[in-house]
This record gives sequence, C-alpha cells and structure tokens, in this order.
Amino acid sequence: MVAASIAFASPALAQAAPPAPDKGDVAWMLVATILVLLMILPGLALFYGGLVRAKNMVSMLSQVTAVTAIGVVMWIAVGYSLTFTDGGALDPYVGGLSRAFLNGVTPSSLVGTFSTGVYIPELVFVMFQCTFACISAAIVLGGVAERKKFSAVILFSILWPLIVYYPIAHMVWWWPGPDAVASNPEAPIRAGLIWSFGAVDFAGGTVVHINAGVAALVGAVILGQRHNYRKEPMPPHSLTLTLVGAGLLWVGWFGFNAGSNLEANGYAALAMANTFVATAAAALSWMGVEWASKGKPSLLGLASGAVAGLVAVTPAAGFAGPAGALVLGLIVSPVCLVFCSAVKNRLGYDDSLDAFGIHCIGGVVGALGTAFVVNPAWGGAGIVDYATCAADGDISTCDTAAFVLGTQLAAQLKAVAVTVLWSGLGSAAVFGLVRVLTGGRVSRETENEGLDLAEHGEAAYHG
Repeated sequence: MVAASIAFASPALAQAAPPAPDKGDVAWMLVATILVLLMILPGLALFYGGLVRAKNMVSMLSQVTAVTAIGVVMWIAVGYSLTFTDGGALDPYVGGLSRAFLNGVTPSSLVGTFSTGVYIPELVFVMFQCTFACISAAIVLGGVAERKKFSAVILFSILWPLIVYYPIAHMVWWWPGPDAVASNPEAPIRAGLIWSFGAVDFAGGTVVHINAGVAALVGAVILGQRHNYRKEPMPPHSLTLTLVGAGLLWVGWFGFNAGSNLEANGYAALAMANTFVATAAAALSWMGVEWASKGKPSLLGLASGAVAGLVAVTPAAGFAGPAGALVLGLIVSPVCLVFCSAVKNRLGYDDSLDAFGIHCIGGVVGALGTAFVVNPAWGGAGIVDYATCAADGDISTCDTAAFVLGTQLAAQLKAVAVTVLWSGLGSAAVFGLVRVLTGGRVSRETENEGLDLAEHGEAAYHG
C-alpha cells in the first residue's frame, strides 16, 4: 500500500516496545507547538486587530483570545479523541471517544511520526495539533468582524469544531501510521475519507484554510453586511499592528509547516525553506499586481500577499521543491487579490477582513497546486511508499511512489470538494443555530458605537 498523504499516526497503533524518542525531535516539536501558538496570540490577533476600526480593537483581541482558550479546553475534552482515534462505524468521517479528556495519555505514551520506528511523546503531538484547531476557529472571525456578538462568538467556538473542524481533520489526517503499513503492506487500511482518496495535505490547506475560509464566507452571508458597508470608508485603523501581526504569523508558520513533519530532519528543512520562498514570492506578486493596477504599492498588499503565500504553501510545504514553492507564491496572490476586490465587490458579501478571499481561495490554489509541485520530475519530493521502507527509521531507504498527475489532481479535487461541502453545510448549521440562540449580531447602535465599549466596557486607546 502507498501511504498517499503526510498524515498523522494513530496512538493506538504504536508498537508494544517502541524505541525511545529522539531528544532532538522532541525539542523541535516543543518549539514548533509554541510557534503555532505565537501565530494566534498575538500574531493573528494583531493582524486582525489592526485591520478593524479603532472602536473594535478590544473586541477583536478579546474574540481571538477567547476562541483560543475555548479551543484548548474543547481539544482536551473531546477534540483530540474525535480527530485522532478510530471512530468505528463512523470512522471515515470522525473518530471515537476513547481518548476523551486524554484518557490513557501519559508522559510515557508515544505516537508514530512519518518514519518507520520513530516516535514522539503523545502529549507533544496532542498540544501541537491543539494549536491547529484553535487557529482554524480564530481565522473564521475575520469574515464576521465588527458585527458579531461576543456571546455568539463563544457559542460558535464550541459548536463549530464539533460539527466541522474535528470531522474534516479526521478525514484528512487519520491513518494507522507508517509502521502499520510497512509491517503489513497487503492489509487494507482504515483511514479518514479524504486520506483514502490519496489526497495530500502536509500542514492543513484543507483542514485549516479552506475549512475556515468557507466558514467565514458562510458567516458573513448569514450575518449580513456591516452598517453602511460600501457607503462609508472602513479602512484599517493601524497598519503598523497589522504588519506586526503578519510578521508574527510568518515566524509562527515555520512551526506550523516544518513542525507538521513531526521530526527534525530533511523534510522539516524542506518545509522551512518553502515557507520562506512562497511567502516572499507571494508578497512581491501582490505588490507588483497592485502597483501595476492601482499605481501605488501598499503595505496592506504586501502583508496580505505574505499571508496568501503562507496559506498556499501549507498543503505543499513538505512535498514541493523550492522552485515549486516559488511558483505557488507567484500564482496565489493575483488570484486572491481578484477575490478580495473584484469578486467581493461584484457579489456584495461583507467578508470583513478577507478571510475567505485569502484563506479559502489561497488554500484551494495550494491544495490543487500540490498535485503539480509534488511531482519529482518537477523538483518535488514525491510521495513516500511506506511498503518499501526499512524498519530502522531512515526514511531515505523508502521508495517514492509512481506519480501520475491526473490521478493526483483528481484526488486533490475531491479533497477540496468534500471540504467545501462539509464546511459549507456544517458552518451554515452552526451559524444558523447561533443566530437563533443569541441573535448573532449586535444592534445597529452598538455597531455604530463600537463593540469595545458596548460589549467589553474597554477602549484600546485613550486620549
């Protein structure tokens, strides 16, 4: 059997007496986990906070912080188990509850990585993946900024992961791990639905970005436009803070992408290099297109392009060669720019901070582009055939599976389609229920006054 995705191994399938984890791998994963948290707090919070009007700065910071805190608690309670355990009859779609409240997870329990015979502590893996669940829900806030009730945010952050994020993460990343494949290559593999398509997603192009971007669009449509949207200017109140946030996102994204390899080896180095290259290319691409079309290059465009590049390279980070990452970065920004301006204006939806235009559209470009850049003939790393691996943990002993562009592209298309449909329908159900229970959005008076004082009794700035 060919392991057709860099996905996450099951703790239940660890060997009876696996070798001790390498301290270098463990140290790297501890750092990577902290780096992803840095992406959210303060990275995403400042990036989004700078983009809203000054009267909503405290509101945005509060929402991102609350969603993150709830995300951690939910992940420990049920999220990890629903994502990374066997779900029985529901297994292609969602996991079970055998690891609820981290039942059975101890300092000595281990999970497999992507090399045969190589393991890391399960607690490190639990918390690394926890940060992915947190940032996914926080990204959605960009589509509904400046008008969503704080009570609605709280309820959303509980329901949306249960109905949308955990199932999609299970479908994309659940598989038995390389040791199970290498030791019994003829046996059928129980895996998540999207994994079984043969789709590849190194660090969350579908799970995080397309998923959250679709949810942001659904929320924006259900809540409706901000008062006086397109009738009065609503510029970012602090491009300084937006750039600080974008810079922290870029730094933290090295943990996001390179950490998704779960080991400190050449594939982590490849993911790191691609995270540099695609981001720089996308920032320059956005700047160039904007300069040519509008006559001036903007700081907002540079920051937006950088984030678009980070999104696009995420599913391809450990598969593409640097040249492939460069191409992804150059392509993604013009596409996202069109959706953040022309398409949004034409259709009239109020995706406040362009969460859909950058995360969903950039994620789609990256997910489909991965089918091309993974090709070894075009400088990609290829897909490991774990049935050919030795048991010594040296992934260089494994063969690369035969690559067929049409087959891989079809798998990527199916992955995107399932993610869009599941997130679209599930998010609509969540936002609809939240609206019924809380009203969804603030009153016009509160919106005009600003959510900071009306909902939190605080102001970001004085004097």
